[in-house]
Amino acid sequence: MKPESRREFVDTWGAMGAVWGINRSVARVHAYLMTSDDPVSLDEIAERLSISKGNASMSLRELRAYGVVRHSQTPGDRRDFYVSEPDAWTMFFRILAERKKRELDPAVAAVHAVLEDADAKGPVRERLGQIADLLASMESVARRLLDNPAAGRAALKLLAAVPRLPSRRPRSR
Repeated sequence: MKPESRREFVDTWGAMGAVWGINRSVARVHAYLMTSDDPVSLDEIAERLSISKGNASMSLRELRAYGVVRHSQTPGDRRDFYVSEPDAWTMFFRILAERKKRELDPAVAAVHAVLEDADAKGPVRERLGQIADLLASMESVARRLLDNPAAGRAALKLLAAVPRLPSRRPRSR
């Protein structure tokens, strides 16, 4: 891979991660490992991405928590090396599971707690009920995708193949 192509991918993946609520350094480290053929040391990651070893270490810890990066040993070398999960679909489902646990599940619980509050009435209760319904639908879809990743993969590919309907744009007032 050409160094400039790799650099562009790392920077783009970092920017995308930041938009999705992932620390930019975490996303850049992930991208660097995804574009590496061989296990990579902490020192190399820090040097190539121009980040501190502490930042690289914390990023690797986060990626390991997501299950998309694993620790690797190189015979004859005492340093720690890291490799990315080789399968993109496995990576996707592991990230989905972790994001569901960290973000969606607490949001569902918070909305239900507010709806149990007797003071929530009228339009506010209606709006929160709609949010609860939306989050329940998202949670159900995520659970189904995660319960059977092979079926989830097939469902996502099927959904991607569905022809787009003409959009109905709201009329301006």
